[in-house]
Amino acid sequence: MTRREFQEVVSAALDELPPEFQDAIHNLDIQVRWAPTPEERRRGRLLPGHDLFGIYMGIPITRRTSGYGMVVPDVIIIYQRSHEHACRTRQEMIEQARQTLLHEIGHYMGIDEDRLRELGVG
Repeated sequence: MTRREFQEVVSAALDELPPEFQDAIHNLDIQVRWAPTPEERRRGRLLPGHDLFGIYMGIPITRRTSGYGMVVPDVIIIYQRSHEHACRTRQEMIEQARQTLLHEIGHYMGIDEDRLRELGVG
């Protein structure tokens, strides 16, 4: 799959998010990359041999204070290679990208890993 095709998959997944998630997103840059850098793997606490579908980098909205402003956007990165390894069809990729987006937006909203698992997007 080309990068453009995968970007379309991520866009389709973003379009399928519930309105309350779409409405909650402010100053957030969603990017697509092939694979995580070594630093991103460390930040994601990724074990050797495991794939990282996405990562959130920023300050969760629950930890922002009144002094938070005039900042660059937070970033969610979705990794194409991990999705290609895990999914056989375009529809599976859209669903996995949707799950990844929900998971990373959950972090943006201040939700921890345990709660995300309870919500079914862990």
